This record gives sequence, structure tokens and C-alpha cells, in this order.
Amino acid sequence: MNFRHYGTFCFCGLLFFHSIGISHGQTPPIRPRAVIVSYFEIGADTGDRPGELQFWVERDHLDRVIEVPGMSRAVRANASGTEIAVAVGPGNINPAVNLMALGADPRFDLRESHWLLNGIAGISPQDGTIGAAVWTDFVINGDLAKEIDPREKPYAWPDGFLSLDGESPADPKGGAGWEDDVRQWSGREARANRRGNVIRLNADLLRWGYGLTREMQLPESAPMRALRLRYGGFAGTKRGPQVQTGANLATEIFWHGRLMDAWAHRWVQFETDGVAHLGTTAMNDTGALLALHALSLQGKADWNRVLLLRTASNFDMPPPGMTAAESLAEERHGAYTAYLPSLEAAYAVGHRVVEAWLK
Repeated sequence: MNFRHYGTFCFCGLLFFHSIGISHGQTPPIRPRAVIVSYFEIGADTGDRPGELQFWVERDHLDRVIEVPGMSRAVRANASGTEIAVAVGPGNINPAVNLMALGADPRFDLRESHWLLNGIAGISPQDGTIGAAVWTDFVINGDLAKEIDPREKPYAWPDGFLSLDGESPADPKGGAGWEDDVRQWSGREARANRRGNVIRLNADLLRWGYGLTREMQLPESAPMRALRLRYGGFAGTKRGPQVQTGANLATEIFWHGRLMDAWAHRWVQFETDGVAHLGTTAMNDTGALLALHALSLQGKADWNRVLLLRTASNFDMPPPGMTAAESLAEERHGAYTAYLPSLEAAYAVGHRVVEAWLK
């Protein structure tokens, strides 16, 4: 399969030729075949406790440091410029701002780049276990909603969330004839709804990436297995971590608990009209993808060349017999039971597709 193009994409407006044209004596732009997008790094890019960026920098020899105005951290690049990596979080707004800044820098020509968005995530024990690697088909922005504090909601409501267009959770989004009914979406190319809170990634590229990695064996340490077994009775924890697919629910709030898990499953189904199923929980990907969509419309990138990989570092709810607060206290950010294994999985699984792009 030719993985250099998936689906058709129509660039709108003037192309970026004026920004990347090369005159006599001008340095040619960097044309990466692969762009790695991560969302946080704990300290330095190398040599300390790793965040999502560090393994890529160290293991792929991304030794060049390129400062870009408007970006939170420097771009890291290999000697040839065929691979670059960035850390652009946290949240949804920072990734969008950072990637627009990257796309505006004339030193980079990103029109034919492939993009791997990757980061750690929460996972429901209904859907998988810690250490799993989840290729994402849909991203849903869970913040774009109406909300009533659950202590004030009507008793019959399942939670306090409802559509921006609704007066109760039973109301359909936008009413009859909603133009963004996901069931009516045709084609397989990347697509966003009118509000940008539901995004479908290129389905052919997703199938290719999943097919390339689905048989990979992911490690499970003794502490990971012990925690998984505490979730007995949940479908997703009957076996160890594997490569799978699913939707990502992106929210600025790091939520946790059984009731929020139930809302997350409901909300993904609601916003995608029953098409998608929850895979992971995080907080960054709608911002990153909408920026890549905007850059695509400007002729500076192609978001049909984007894959999104989330690897599970923690469960999104406590095991039976533990409160949500106790679970949060036990599993701290940066010290989750599967923190380092999830970073290893992100690199191992993600690097397999990056290698293919670099050939």
C-alpha cells in the first residue's frame, strides 16, 4: 500500500510557495517525512526522567535544537531533517497555538509530512488495561457542552452534561436534521464537524497503522498485572495490554471516577451518534488536530497524513473497594503504575510506523 497519500484533499487558497521558495544563497527548508507531536516533557529533553518527548529525542538522535517563535519548546530534529519532534501541551489550546506557530515558520516545509500524535492517556477497565496502545479513530472534545453540577441535576438525569443545543440529556444534539450526524458522514478522509468538537481521522491511514502494529507484544510488569487483576469483572482487564483502536475523549479537566467513566462512554456515543466507542481519555488532541486542519486549508500541511496513538498509563476509575479520591492519591501524575511502560509502548508502537514513513 502506498502510505504517502491517503484519500484526496483539496487545498484551499494560495499555496505556501512564497514562504518556501528558494532563491540564490537561501538555505533550503527542512522537509520532514515524519513529525512526532507529544504533549509534555518533565524537565530537559534528554538525560532525566522522561516525559512523552524524551525517548524520541534520545533514541532517534534528534540532536538539532531549533527555536521557533511562539512555540513552548524547541523543535528537535535529526541531522538530515527527515524527522522532527515537538512537545506542545498541556491542554487543548497550547497544542493548537504551538502547531500553528510551527506551520508559519518558513524554515519548515510540512506539506508532505506525516504526523504521529502520541501521548499517554487514561483508559477505562471496560475497554482495556494499562500499557495498552490505542490507535484513535475519533476525537471528541468533552468540554464543549452545557453542564449542571451533579448535586443540582434532576434525579432522572444520568449526569450533569447535555448538548449545547439541548435542555436535557434526552435532547438530540441540534435537533432533527443536524448536519453533523456522524452516521451520515461519507468517505474515509479526515473530517471535522461544524463546531470542531468531533473529528474523524483518516480511516485508511488508521487501518494501515493498526495493521502494521496489531500483533506487537506489549510488556506487562508485575505491578501492572497486580493492578489489572484488582479490576476483576471488567471486560477490558481480562488480558494484558495489546494494540487496539478506539476513540479519544479530550477534556481540559483531568477527571476520575466511576460516574465520570459512565459519562465518558455516554458522551462519546452521543456526540458521534453511536458510531464511535471510548478508547482513551486525555486533554490535547482536538486542539492539535484543528490546528493541522487549519494548516491544511492554508496549503501548509495535510491532515490526511495524521495518525494518533494513545498509550494507557492509568485507569480512569478506581478498582472495586476504593474511592475515586483514594485512587487519585495512589496513582499520581508522573508516577502511574504504567507510566514508564506506557512511554515505552508509545515509542515502540509509534516508531514502527515512523520507520515506514522514513523509508
